[in-house]
Amino acid sequence: MPADFKEKLDLAVAETERVIRAYLPAEEGFQKTIFEAMNYSVLAGGKRLRPLLMRETYRLFGGSGGEIEPFMAAIEMIHTSSLIHDDLPCMDNDEFRRGKPTTWKVYGYDMAVLAGDALMIYAFETAAKALALGCDPARFGRAVAILAEKTGIYGMIGGQTVDVELTGKPIPQDRLDFIYRLKTGALLEASMTVGAVLAGADGEQTESVRRIAADVGLAFQIQDDILDVTGTQEVLGKPVLSDEKNSKTTYVTLVGLEKARADVKTLSEQAIARLDSLPGEKEFLRKLIGMLVNREK
Repeated sequence: MPADFKEKLDLAVAETERVIRAYLPAEEGFQKTIFEAMNYSVLAGGKRLRPLLMRETYRLFGGSGGEIEPFMAAIEMIHTSSLIHDDLPCMDNDEFRRGKPTTWKVYGYDMAVLAGDALMIYAFETAAKALALGCDPARFGRAVAILAEKTGIYGMIGGQTVDVELTGKPIPQDRLDFIYRLKTGALLEASMTVGAVLAGADGEQTESVRRIAADVGLAFQIQDDILDVTGTQEVLGKPVLSDEKNSKTTYVTLVGLEKARADVKTLSEQAIARLDSLPGEKEFLRKLIGMLVNREK
């Protein structure tokens, strides 16, 4: 990683971390346990890529206000809620996430379910605070609609549903692509399109951003499958061969490691080409996307 990009990335991550922490609930009151579980889960680590992509897309189209910050925190809360539920015994039954015990291992199965639910709802409560920061009401409405659609039955949860139903069964290529584009890609689409909408991008530009994010999301999930086979728990911070343990069809089991790597390359190049067709300064965003799809952990 080039030194100048690393320096910019570190600063951007630190700023994103500040934003996320600012919107977390205080750990007090009779329901203190749920606040602790929520905060433990959000603060357990991670690269904060979704809020980073949101802010950089916002800036690409000239956005400069504080209205983006509640949405940045919201997308990370939604992402974290999905991880809490993914790790549950009834789902992937994972005990470690980012090198730390998963939420259900620390707070119990029942509290982990509630923490995931709580973060999902609290995300929209948080996003609503953008109105008090001067967000244009029409743009706000479109952004919330995108966030809800890409989170729910036509987005992440829809993808999770098909994934769970087909666990342990053969999955054809088109169905696997569907799962990946919704389960993983939908939140990346939400991140980037919300950033574009809040900054005032037009319809054509917003659709270009959505397509970029869709390609990045699919490449990201394929890379995740590759790392599940080639990585180590020490580097990844979570169990490897988890998909094999759960008898899941993955991109690697379907097409092989070599083609999976080739498809990651094709998808990332396609996304970068679309990005280059958009206006604005995009060098940092281009490198961020490259890091995202070619990561080693």
